[in-house]
Amino acid sequence: MAYRAGSLRPSEATRRYLDRIAKHDPAVGAYQAIWAEKAMQAAEAADKAFAAGSVIGPFHGIPFGLKDIFDVEGTVTTFGSKAMADRVSPGTGTMVKRLLGAGGIVLGKTKTVECAFGGWGTNQLMGTPYNPWDMDTHRVPGGSSSGSAAAVASRLAAGAIGSDTGGSVRVPAAFCGLVGLKVTAEQLPLDGIMPLSQTLDTPGPIVQTVRDAVILYEVMLGREGWAMEQDAAKSDGLYGQLDKGVKGLTLGVMNAAERAVCTSDMLEAYDMAAERLKALGAEIKVFDAPFGYGDLAAMNGMIIAVEGYQNHGAYYDDPAAPMDEDVRARMMGGKSLPAWEYVRSLEKRKDMKARFAHAMKGFDALLTPGTPDVACPVEDADQTTTPGYFSRPFNFLEMCGMTLPISLDPQGLPTSMQVVGRGHDEAMVLRIGAALEHDLPPIGRPAFS
Repeated sequence: MAYRAGSLRPSEATRRYLDRIAKHDPAVGAYQAIWAEKAMQAAEAADKAFAAGSVIGPFHGIPFGLKDIFDVEGTVTTFGSKAMADRVSPGTGTMVKRLLGAGGIVLGKTKTVECAFGGWGTNQLMGTPYNPWDMDTHRVPGGSSSGSAAAVASRLAAGAIGSDTGGSVRVPAAFCGLVGLKVTAEQLPLDGIMPLSQTLDTPGPIVQTVRDAVILYEVMLGREGWAMEQDAAKSDGLYGQLDKGVKGLTLGVMNAAERAVCTSDMLEAYDMAAERLKALGAEIKVFDAPFGYGDLAAMNGMIIAVEGYQNHGAYYDDPAAPMDEDVRARMMGGKSLPAWEYVRSLEKRKDMKARFAHAMKGFDALLTPGTPDVACPVEDADQTTTPGYFSRPFNFLEMCGMTLPISLDPQGLPTSMQVVGRGHDEAMVLRIGAALEHDLPPIGRPAFS
């Protein structure tokens, strides 16, 4: 690592990111707030620690962005809402404490869809980041962790933290050509994070590589830095999965009905990636899910709407409150749903999880595109629908998943693959993702970056 070798100091890396933010973020719009002074103070402290040999672990001195729904005591956390533009965080949650305790350097707060409820990444009142793969056309960055993905893709952060309730880590990662990891529900603490749906919320990393995802995932789990470095040096634990390959694994691909949802360009990329995995030794078989992904996505959306309204309805009930009208429509949909329907859905969910798990017997993981299509222009985003067709089902089923880039389509926009694993089988998801990442040529970076 450059820090240990002395060829780069944390303060130099942090200053480079801050300079890039000053130069490019006025156009990209990834950040809600930039903490330049605090970031440099933390970076200079990291310089001294490295000089003294007091290294915490692999995340020490790494500059990152933090979605603006994570509280940091004494700082403003807006939840992406103009109505909460002056809200001061009362404390710092466990997740942020772990990131800072591992030596991470917060560059600032990244933009989010209002109250984290929306897959396109748009925000009418607080601003919609540009997707950096097309700075001539304002394209959706994906949501709700819109700024986190835009920042990493633009190299305005080494990595970023988002949250995923129906795809809010995976969809932005897919649209912006990045790796996004959705972990199993209840695996990571949620205190100090704005709740959208307590049933479904999960924090997660948006990064450039699968290995970076492993590092941030372990930091978020609270692993000690020395243990992470020991595993990395010996290729043990999750690090050992990165070179394990896919030979002998059975991977499920979409049936004809699910393929019909996708564009031809996305299917071409998806099929190519599946063939690459087959060439690496995996067995590829069609997986016939017991439920349509669209039905699962709709049930997931209903739970989000009901619990989202329970958490934030007071703002949306007030017609004079300065709220995003697209989000207001979603929240008020949750208000109109009867309690019996919500409770029945939660009860049905238990049986549906069991039936889906039974259908997966004989499969090690499933493969879908990250999204049915690439990022569209903001003006073409249908706010009554979601790009989370393939992501929402696996929040509902309490499974884990990861999106990663495959190739660029004819417009030069990223296509993506989603690898889906059983609950608590993040190791398998990371293993398959790493094998595909190693085999595919890199898609490169957005031209301006």
